[in-house]
Amino acid sequence: MRLTTAPLRYSDGETEFEGWWAAPADLTGPVPGVLMAPAFGGVGEQMKLNAERVAATGRPVLLLDPYGIESMADQTIDAMARMQGMVAARDVLQRRLLAALETLKARPEVDGARTAVCGYCFGGLCALDLARAAPEGLLGAVALHGVLSPSGLEAKKITASVLVLHGWDDPLATPDDVLALAREMDAAEADWQLHAYGGVVHAFTTPQANTPGRAVYDPRADRRSFAAMTDFFGEVLGAA
Repeated sequence: MRLTTAPLRYSDGETEFEGWWAAPADLTGPVPGVLMAPAFGGVGEQMKLNAERVAATGRPVLLLDPYGIESMADQTIDAMARMQGMVAARDVLQRRLLAALETLKARPEVDGARTAVCGYCFGGLCALDLARAAPEGLLGAVALHGVLSPSGLEAKKITASVLVLHGWDDPLATPDDVLALAREMDAAEADWQLHAYGGVVHAFTTPQANTPGRAVYDPRADRRSFAAMTDFFGEVLGAA
């Protein structure tokens, strides 16, 4: 499928962001859209490829920037420290996620009443946090090898369906973390499901991941998780 891709700038207050837009080139009329949250490194080449992979299924995608243009330009900030700063400020992160969702919903190609979010690693935490915020128009949220820690913000009823795609041996999301998330989802009355891949660790969709026992690409889990996510989008958003 031929795609249209381009940087996309938006703002939250005085903070400017630069995401990545990917959509079918022949798209006509408003259709359901997908917001994508990146891994800890932010909007990079692999995450752009992930956005284009989803867009190739027929859905417009906005890959969001969680950090802002100014922060990403500051070479003195380590990528992990940048992520940890956002994890420590979940109220700020939630506001930025909501601003990105509003940007997606405002696109003329997108039906703002039918959107979903997905995210990888840190982006998985972002996807879950957006579901926790229960915004209008968000029908589904997918976390792929996501960080599962609770937000600490006011609990709401989760109205979006939730799909967690998880490597069972992921050291960043232990079985205790998974159980805690399940209890949280039940308490929030969420429609949720979990797919766990045995013998799989963190970052299983990332071809560059090669840290044994911690973060390793797994082509089978990558294929299975993408198929599960595509099927999930079809269920909550309708046909592409």
